[in-house]
Amino acid sequence: MPGHLVAALLAAAILGTLAAVAWAVGGLSALTEWDWRALRFTLWQAALSATLSALLAVPVARALARRRFPGRGLLVTLLGAPFILPVIVAIMGLIAIFGRNGFVNDSLRGLGLPEMSVYGWQGVILAHVFFNLPLSVRLILQGWQAIPAERFRLAASLDFAPRDIARHLERPMLRSVLPGVWLAVFLVCLTSFTVALALGGGPGATTVELAIYQAFRFDFDLGRAATLGLVQIALCVGALLLARWIAVPAGFGAGMDGPALPPAPGGWRKGGDALAIAAAAAFLLTPLLSVTAAGLPRLVVLPGEVWTAALRSVIMAVTSATLAVAACLALALAIARGAGRWVEAAGMLPLVASPLVLGTGLFILLRDMATPQQMALPVTVAVNAAMALPFGLRALIPAAQALQADYGQLAASLDLRGLARLRLLVLPRLARPLGFAGGLAAALAMGDLGVITLFASDQPTLPLKLYQLMNSYRMADASAAAVLLMTLSFALFWIFDRGGR
Repeated sequence: MPGHLVAALLAAAILGTLAAVAWAVGGLSALTEWDWRALRFTLWQAALSATLSALLAVPVARALARRRFPGRGLLVTLLGAPFILPVIVAIMGLIAIFGRNGFVNDSLRGLGLPEMSVYGWQGVILAHVFFNLPLSVRLILQGWQAIPAERFRLAASLDFAPRDIARHLERPMLRSVLPGVWLAVFLVCLTSFTVALALGGGPGATTVELAIYQAFRFDFDLGRAATLGLVQIALCVGALLLARWIAVPAGFGAGMDGPALPPAPGGWRKGGDALAIAAAAAFLLTPLLSVTAAGLPRLVVLPGEVWTAALRSVIMAVTSATLAVAACLALALAIARGAGRWVEAAGMLPLVASPLVLGTGLFILLRDMATPQQMALPVTVAVNAAMALPFGLRALIPAAQALQADYGQLAASLDLRGLARLRLLVLPRLARPLGFAGGLAAALAMGDLGVITLFASDQPTLPLKLYQLMNSYRMADASAAAVLLMTLSFALFWIFDRGGR
């Protein structure tokens, strides 16, 4: 029952709020020429960002799969950091390296070459590759590690050259893995908001999500915003169907579950692997080190308003993570016990929804109960919890299904149900994925700069306060606030994840 209730609430929240926005203005509105430009740019930048991220990740993943060196495990772990890193912090780091006075442009000026701009379409693409290259590397690396070790031993016994291994093992694996990798990045870039807000904007670099924000905040054209929200859902669903159609199974069969041992050829390939790993590490870690070096000395002299915003963000993040974990647990247990496919589909709905449309729809539905200022923080908490659900479900569903298969009949024979079943069986066995899901939800909520930008400029969270500092050109305070935000995000993730262990 709890799982079906959560699924029904999610479906009502995602689809009902879109209907509420359209109903409030008497229906959907026609898209303007600027909206069509935003739609074309969204598709173009998402496709280009996904393609670049996937293609650049292949040599890095191959190098990590076949090379062993000191610190490899730490580097693979750090590759997951950008996913939970607050977007606004990463943008500050990219500006510090690629901005007008950054290292790259200083070097270009020294060589007498034209400078590059980090704003506009090129900045949006750069930021999306920065965020999604690590995700692509991790997913493709898992594909390499999933090739049965026996296939590599067979290749060695047949005296396969590196090009033969690429033809018979690596390319079939990539045909199976790359469509899913490309889709994951494409979906993230389709719904990107903070990157476009900070680095894009203008007629040539406006995404659909940013157009929704502009329709709400500046034009107050709710009908157009609802239409754009519906268009975004259609784009995401279309991308999901496309990826399922073009994915090709690798067909390697099963192995003995031993660790994959890809051969490590020497010569120029060894140098190429070293170069790929070093370039990826420099691209991903240099912006973070730059922000840390600039902000750490000023951390102790931050104004009180920043610390107030930080406390507000921590409370919201913990509350949002608690709601997300409870909802994930209810959905995962219902799915494991044979609930209909609609329950899992409802849990995935937030992936294709616009947080801005969802937030505004909730405000419209609740506007007779409280003012927008009073509802800003609770609505932001609810939206952040919903947005984290799909990621938590991916971690919880396999564990919940294994729990039901291993212990379901025994628990039923002992008549173990209700709170006793939760306390004695479910929570101990699912503690690890629950902790991971809670940490991910807390970190994502801590760094979110979405719904809060619409209604709570007088009660800013730490990401919104950081954005306000950047717009006021108080870059020293902004750097210190970025270090604080990054530290709190990683700390929340570690506390929840460690608690699950």
